[in-house]
Amino acid sequence: MSNTNANTPNTITRIGGNHRMSQVVRHDNTLYLAGQVADKVEAGISGQTEEVLAKIDRLLAEHGSHKERILSCQIYLADIRHFAEMNVVWDQWVAAGHAPARATLEARLASPAKLIEICVVASASD
Repeated sequence: MSNTNANTPNTITRIGGNHRMSQVVRHDNTLYLAGQVADKVEAGISGQTEEVLAKIDRLLAEHGSHKERILSCQIYLADIRHFAEMNVVWDQWVAAGHAPARATLEARLASPAKLIEICVVASASD
């Protein structure tokens, strides 16, 4: 579903999702990804983090970007005690020299089985 012509400045394109939300919103060359959560909830925080980061990699690639172009990131943890374990996975994933502005918060997520949700804003390749 597109709201405007993709070649016009100030273009907003909404991709995927439903009447409530879009999976990706593109404004000119900026990508806003919806919060990504794991499907394999039995994996624990490390496994869920790995799955979520892989989803982000895939979505960025599908829309002309990659993790080196992430501008900002919000990480929501169901339990802040998972912070260090999540960071082990994050530190292996984040591109050296390309760390985005980031905030990590504890929050009650939509499902008690979900331990992490990550939202990113990235620049798409020109």
